Amino acid sequence: MTAPSILWLRRDLRLADQAALVAACAAGPVVPVYVLDDETPQHRRMGGASRWWLHHSLDRLDAALQAKGSRLILRRGRSEQVLAAVAHELGAREVHALHHYEPWWRNAERAVAKVLALHLHHGNYLAPPGTVLTGSGTPYKIYTPFWRAMQQHLPPPAPLAAPDRIAAPEIWPVSDILNDWHLLPTKPDWARGFGPEWTPGEAGAQDRLADFADRAARYAARRNLPAIEGTSRLSPHLAFGEISPASVWHAVAGAGGSTGTFLGELGWRDYAQNVILSLPEYGAKNAKPEFDRITWRDDAEAKADLAAWQQGRTGYPIVDAGMRQLWTSGWMHNRVRMIVASFLIKHLLIDWRRGEEWFWDCLLDADYGQNAVNWQWSAGTGVDANMFVRIMAPLSQSEKFDAASYIRAWVPELAHLPDAEIHDPPLPVRGYPAKLIGHAEGRARALAAWADLKG
Repeated sequence: MTAPSILWLRRDLRLADQAALVAACAAGPVVPVYVLDDETPQHRRMGGASRWWLHHSLDRLDAALQAKGSRLILRRGRSEQVLAAVAHELGAREVHALHHYEPWWRNAERAVAKVLALHLHHGNYLAPPGTVLTGSGTPYKIYTPFWRAMQQHLPPPAPLAAPDRIAAPEIWPVSDILNDWHLLPTKPDWARGFGPEWTPGEAGAQDRLADFADRAARYAARRNLPAIEGTSRLSPHLAFGEISPASVWHAVAGAGGSTGTFLGELGWRDYAQNVILSLPEYGAKNAKPEFDRITWRDDAEAKADLAAWQQGRTGYPIVDAGMRQLWTSGWMHNRVRMIVASFLIKHLLIDWRRGEEWFWDCLLDADYGQNAVNWQWSAGTGVDANMFVRIMAPLSQSEKFDAASYIRAWVPELAHLPDAEIHDPPLPVRGYPAKLIGHAEGRARALAAWADLKG
């Protein structure tokens, strides 16, 4: 019998539009393997919320594979060591996988390629990162010209169908038991609110896409309103590769209206991957070196304020609603993400990296490229960034984007207040804290730090 190929799965947990799976199936029997590799990423190991999603996504992927005559093999350890061991057990030499662009996955790919024949395929982005370049052959730093140049690569190829059957090997290697990985929190179970909000897995992604396709034409008018379901909520499914961006594109591109605005957001996801491909340390290092001199508040001095921000106890209702939504549901509305990031960086003068670390642990859709690019955009430190001196006013942002019912949903202490008061409640309100810092005071402190930097 033909020696089996290994399908190395990471953040591409799907059967449809899975180029690596198609190639492996064409070669003969396939052994799908997911390696829980916490050693290669080191401090970038998957956060707590992502591990909850991973558990359920792997469970549903295994069921989908079994329906095709296959199964999912689970192993834990360094990717190259685990895959080499599985290959030895099977007499396999070929490994198929999709390209990943996080620096630790690129390191893992190089390590695997030293011990096995690794075949990498594209399919997690609209266009392969590194292929959309300036006329001089260099990566784009700014999103707008990147997206303009990206049009030459669009639309993406039509999605590949999932195989009808997946040929199995003569003997299956031993698999870990998913529950033994303890990916789900128990003491305490802080993820109780995730289940009602989300359905991880490829089928859940397809359901979410079908729901959004009916609303895509109204995306621009609704996406900034946190109180309504205006965004796609596809981000965790895309982050885990349960659906391909090409599948999303082809499902909504003909919807008309403001669908182009949404497709531009898919393009931002590609842009972020291109940034980390050229600047691998983007999640930890200011892209603009002058910001290395900014006088962020000392971690010890700012500890209480950071904790209040994390817990949704800042005294700014829109900020607190967003942070509580994040903790309870593992997700936060995109407009509110910008508001809470600006508040941490500018009003509290806390290093953007503290916020990026919190999002990495708490977001179900945590993605290294997007997380890093978005935080550096908010901080003004990125290659394409908002100016540091542009400081969001959370109280007026809340009113402008009609967040009253959003606040009532997540900050029940304020639910009794009328719309005219809920954005900036008159204190005292029982059980709700006073502002950590006034808007004018926070703005002045941020501008003073900027002046010191420039001086």
